[in-house]
Amino acid sequence: MSLADIPVTSRIRSFVIRAGRITPGQQRGWDEGFPAFGLLVEGGMLDWDFQFGESGRRVVEIGFGMGDSLIKMAEADPTTQFVGIDVHRPGVGHLFSQVLTKNIQNVRVYAEDAIDVFAQCLAPDSLDAVHIFFPDPWHKKRHHKRRLIQPDWAHELAFRLKPGGCLHLATDWEPYAEHMFDVLEAQPALVNASGKPRTAVPRPDYRPPTKFEVRGERLGHKVQDLMYRRRVI
Repeated sequence: MSLADIPVTSRIRSFVIRAGRITPGQQRGWDEGFPAFGLLVEGGMLDWDFQFGESGRRVVEIGFGMGDSLIKMAEADPTTQFVGIDVHRPGVGHLFSQVLTKNIQNVRVYAEDAIDVFAQCLAPDSLDAVHIFFPDPWHKKRHHKRRLIQPDWAHELAFRLKPGGCLHLATDWEPYAEHMFDVLEAQPALVNASGKPRTAVPRPDYRPPTKFEVRGERLGHKVQDLMYRRRVI
């Protein structure tokens, strides 16, 4: 059974809506950026090369926050096609503002639930990489079921990757890292890119450190990058 077959009311969502004021600049970014760079689930399966106007590596980032790291990666790698997914309207507006100001052409955005985007818009074996940086760890035990990284979702992520494609996660919450290892090590389609089970990798140069990450390090949190590749059979 895929996530598309699970009733919406029974699914773990990839986000929780939190109230937040959108600034005038963020609203302008949304109003001007979404018509040019926004994508809709109702549009169906994404035609990457048509959308971007050329072929390239395909990278999806889930939960990009304010979009700062996504912008930096897109600037550093203009031939790669980046699709961000996030429902936080101020963050999406901020990202669009940066895209417009810097004239970045290789970013598109779904302001919708990642579960729905993967189920309806991203074909199996189509992605070179999926990035999930600092997802909500849901610290309290009774909330662990809300964590994004769960077995069914890991299966969906794995089979949207091309063989050899990379699933890259980062967290500064060690109990969540252990949970991620539990889930991902049990997924037969994935293999730990470190070469060792339950082992993180050094932060790759392409992932810029975030403000959230720097704050976590100041608080003594250990930042871990987990990297898994779709098994090549």
